[in-house]
Formats: sequence, structure tokens, C-alpha cells
Amino acid sequence: MKRKNLKSLKFSVIILIIIWSVKLFEIVFDYDFTEYGVLPRNFNGLIGILFSPLIHSDVNHLLSNSLPVIILCLLIFNFYSQIAKKIFIYLYFISGLWLWCIGRESFHIGASGLIYAMASFLFFSGILRKNSQLSAVALLVIFIYGGLFWGLFPIHKNVSWEGHLTGFIAGVLVSFICRKDGPKRKKYNWEIEEDLEVNDNEPNHYIN
Repeated sequence: MKRKNLKSLKFSVIILIIIWSVKLFEIVFDYDFTEYGVLPRNFNGLIGILFSPLIHSDVNHLLSNSLPVIILCLLIFNFYSQIAKKIFIYLYFISGLWLWCIGRESFHIGASGLIYAMASFLFFSGILRKNSQLSAVALLVIFIYGGLFWGLFPIHKNVSWEGHLTGFIAGVLVSFICRKDGPKRKKYNWEIEEDLEVNDNEPNHYIN
């Protein structure tokens, strides 16, 4: 268990180091990576699917995204350790691709779309799997990030609500796609006994 927690923390810290390194490079060398964000329906803007979550407009923008990124990564890599990398990749690229399809014609940057994707995945996956631990995680996500709901709507002019929305939908989709993989719902003794009784009552099968 301790090894799994360290592995979860390692991945989360690596992601955080990368996005902070990008901002530090911009500050030190007076450079702006905004043009590497997602530019919807523009062929050159496809590169933003890969780079957009790593780019932030300023330090405050980065600070606001840093804690959610590390917490949600920790939760996914801790509770879904066997398939965490696959989940992360799905969420990362599906949310970015949909943003490229439906976003406003402007550069979209920041990790908030990925944050919405991870939060949405954790919530809906916990419900679909009927797993008490994962359901508790889902409730924790609601408690901590319940305010994210309002980010799904075009309330603030300079905020990419499309990135939030596509991230949210990507989380729902991936939770459904991966619902049979990874952690299983714990069976109670009475359920196991019922399964054994059903198997005992089934007629034998012979193969010629």
C-alpha cells in the first residue's frame, strides 16, 4: 500500500513540476507559450491538445490549478492504480480534442479542463462501480470541488467554459468506458453464498 501511495505521489509531483517549469521558463526568458494552446477548428491548433494543459496565463492562474491537479491525480493513481495511466491519457486527449471541436476561435490554455475531466471521472466512476470506497471519493470530490459546476457555463468572458464542459463530458465518457476495469465492488458474504448456491444448482455440462 505504501509503495502504491508513493507511486501516486510521484506521478502527481511530476505533472506539477512540468507545468511550473513551463511558467518559470516563460518568466525567465520573457516568452509566451499561449500560441501553443488549443485553437479550435484550426489545423495548427491541434498541437494545443498536447500542450494546452501545461500552459497558464499567469502565476495566479497556475496557483489556482496546482492543488486540484495534484489532489485529483493522487486520487486516480491511488484508487485506480492498475489502469490509472490509461484513464489519465483518455481524459487528457479526449477533453482536448472535443475542446478543439467546439471551442470559441481563440487560444485555450490551462489545466482546468483536465481538472474537470478528472473530477467528473472520479464522481461518476464511483457511482457506476457501486464501490463504497469509490463512492466516498465521489462525495469528497463533490465536497471539495462542488463549485466547479458553475464553471460549465459562460459566466465569465475570459474563462474557457468550453474547456470545462468538454473536460466534464470526457470524465463521464471515460468512467463508462472503463467501468469494468480496475477496482471491483467488494462482495459481502451473503452475496458470495448466493453465488455458490446458484452454481451448485446448475446442471453439469459435458463436452464430447
